[in-house]
Amino acid sequence: MIWCPNITVAAVIEENGRFLLIEEETDAGLELNQPAGHLEQNETLIEAVIRETREEAACLFEPDALIGIYQWLHPVKQLTYIRFAFCGRIIEHFPDQQLDKGIIRTLWMTPDEIRACRPRHRSPMLLANLEDYLSGHRYSPQLIQYLLSSGNS
Repeated sequence: MIWCPNITVAAVIEENGRFLLIEEETDAGLELNQPAGHLEQNETLIEAVIRETREEAACLFEPDALIGIYQWLHPVKQLTYIRFAFCGRIIEHFPDQQLDKGIIRTLWMTPDEIRACRPRHRSPMLLANLEDYLSGHRYSPQLIQYLLSSGNS
């Protein structure tokens, strides 16, 4: 068996001191997360975070900066997740768009409200992303280099 980590992206979006979260149905019940999801084949990390935010929150997201890269081992599933968290802004909302399967609703919460409901977080990466954002962590998205195949192995 070949080990392969799960590569994910997340959007940290603040408006008026509140942060956009999604409430989703999971195997563990209703949990909270940032708009987030898996990188798909042939897409960049930036494309993935824009797509996931559109699918899960019905918003067009414009990433400004990379907040950080996070590695987490799920304690039950024994799966490793590598998350690239981006911050940015919503440039358009699509109120008539149906949210992705399993997404119950979107919420706007303050940092204190998010901290107070930690048992409902889908993973510890939610709070880590938030705290790093609040601490001012910002890196240029150009830190991520996309290399095209040259045809050589």
